[in-house]
Amino acid sequence: MVGQRFVSLLARHPWFEAKWLAASDRSAGKKYGEACHWRLRSPMPASARDLEVDECKAGQAPQLVFSSLDSKVAGEIEKEFARAGHVVVSNSSNHRMDPDVPLLIPEVNPDHLALVRTQRKERGWQGMIVTNPNCTTIGLAMSLAPLERAFGLAKVLMTSMQAVSGAGYPGVPTLDILGNVIPYISGEEEKVERETQKLLGHLAAGRVRPGDFAVSAHCNRVMVEDGHTESISVALRQKATVEDLIEAWRGFRSLPQERELPTAPRHPILVREERDRPQPKFDAEAEQGMATVIGRVRPCSVLEFKYTALSHNTIRGAAGAALLNAELMKSEGYLD
Repeated sequence: MVGQRFVSLLARHPWFEAKWLAASDRSAGKKYGEACHWRLRSPMPASARDLEVDECKAGQAPQLVFSSLDSKVAGEIEKEFARAGHVVVSNSSNHRMDPDVPLLIPEVNPDHLALVRTQRKERGWQGMIVTNPNCTTIGLAMSLAPLERAFGLAKVLMTSMQAVSGAGYPGVPTLDILGNVIPYISGEEEKVERETQKLLGHLAAGRVRPGDFAVSAHCNRVMVEDGHTESISVALRQKATVEDLIEAWRGFRSLPQERELPTAPRHPILVREERDRPQPKFDAEAEQGMATVIGRVRPCSVLEFKYTALSHNTIRGAAGAALLNAELMKSEGYLD
């Protein structure tokens, strides 16, 4: 599903063009239109339909490679490509927590991109690996970043309601999810907790010092097609009001907006004032699916504040996130 998002977004991208596609041996040698069971509502781009799928081997690819490989195989393959001189922008989870690999949200921690200098030096690579976070982490981290900057974070509690598209295709069996909520997604809670602290940590001496706040995550799969909804409670280190939080979110801008990167949302965070928003059906595709939409901001009797956040899991949470990472890298001079 993420691979199809990559193909769709690259078909209309002003800087990058999909010239090479690779997959497993069972697809190699086929035309993409034959090998791919297209699941997006928009039609398969004509530019991709007749591309021949190659074996997933380094050396044959262009300089810039987007990876949406399954985590069971991604780790070694991505390292092979980086060793061969390719720039690997990965959506896979394997290297996110490597101490010398940037885990990047361009609006949140663009300075962490400098980790690639350490990575290349220590590993002797000509290429590099840069990652984007888990699709659940990204909406949480986007909503927390302005609060961390303005007030400091002490504690975070998040409960997710995650769309079925996050499980890929064919994904969750119908009889498991129909009329049901599944309160377990393997490894998800641990990813969210560790990734959030790395994203909001501080870069020093070639390493990231994790954020000094506690994170607890509860992750659930629900019968929604696209869009991860999160109920979040926070305790802050400085005094604030509901109005202060909303002002921090609405004023949030960073390098992607300043440089007008092609995939960057004009408003990375949107705050809805209706008492029943955001909703995946109406808000997941805000800003072409790249915004985090926040609503129901109110006091919390256990922590200090609570709110709802929503982000599109296969666009902002996956392919769009990786594409924006590559745009930031180009604007910073990391791509030839």
